[in-house]
Amino acid sequence: MTTTPPITLDDIRDAAARLRGVAHRTPVLRSRTLDARVGAEVFLKCENVQRIGAFKFRGAYNAASRLTPEQLSRGIAAYSSGNHAQAVALSARELGTTAVIVMPEDTPRSKMAATVGYGAQIVTYDRYTENRADVAEALAAERGLVLVPPYEHPHVMAGQGTAALELLEEVGELDALVVPVGGGGLIAGSATAAKGLYPGVKVIGVEPEAGDDTRRSLAAGRRVSIRVPRTIADGQAAETPGELTFSVNRRLVDAIALVSDDEIRDAMRFAFERLKTVLEPSGATGLAALLAGRTDAPPRRVGVILSGGNIDTVRFAHLLGEGA
Repeated sequence: MTTTPPITLDDIRDAAARLRGVAHRTPVLRSRTLDARVGAEVFLKCENVQRIGAFKFRGAYNAASRLTPEQLSRGIAAYSSGNHAQAVALSARELGTTAVIVMPEDTPRSKMAATVGYGAQIVTYDRYTENRADVAEALAAERGLVLVPPYEHPHVMAGQGTAALELLEEVGELDALVVPVGGGGLIAGSATAAKGLYPGVKVIGVEPEAGDDTRRSLAAGRRVSIRVPRTIADGQAAETPGELTFSVNRRLVDAIALVSDDEIRDAMRFAFERLKTVLEPSGATGLAALLAGRTDAPPRRVGVILSGGNIDTVRFAHLLGEGA
């Protein structure tokens, strides 16, 4: 376990400067209906309308843009269930290089199609029998590519933290910040930004019930592995927190809330019907935690990162139909 923080508030500010004019400064959504429902002022950071439809572009571009010309000439490799794949593919295209992405065979077709659409090559693997990092590292070594991981990298984490930095710059001090947790990069960057600006803010992570590796790890005080989660929140189907991300989150994250697949569906439906916003399952878990009362007594002012909206119409209709 590292003892020196891998990222600081200054790193996140530096990432924000690098992303200026490249990433979108996403809007903050308010809803009187939502405020009344949860009993708090809620500020929704809409990363579902970020480039590639998710916060992942921030970290991928921040990391890829720091590669040397020689590294870029060799190309980039990555592994991802979908959003990081698209983020690396688009970042590579923006920087004039190529990308090869290792993706699970059961990745939603829309995410695969979008990744290919940005110009990347896809290599698939079985997420239930193979380790994605091992597959990607072997591929990168064989082809001489530079690997940009989805969360276990200081520049990736700092880039992700710019979403929270923007939110706090716009709305000011919050009592709590609610953030979805997969590998832990988004919440590590967000917590670093939030606590760096406002030390008293409570940072609450949200995981699907079937994928509570970070909750278990924080309770144990060490990284804990679980079986590959089976949840509709495919972007949060992590088995083990990252080493770097956990070194941040064990210091800065105050609590982890868990939400069921049905609660995620309810949040997706609420966002669509009442907020006129489309969220993918992983992007809706923070909202789900608030709507389902999983964060204990809500604070007066709470920010929520809506982390992504990459979902095709068929899957969206199917998931909401299941919960009808």
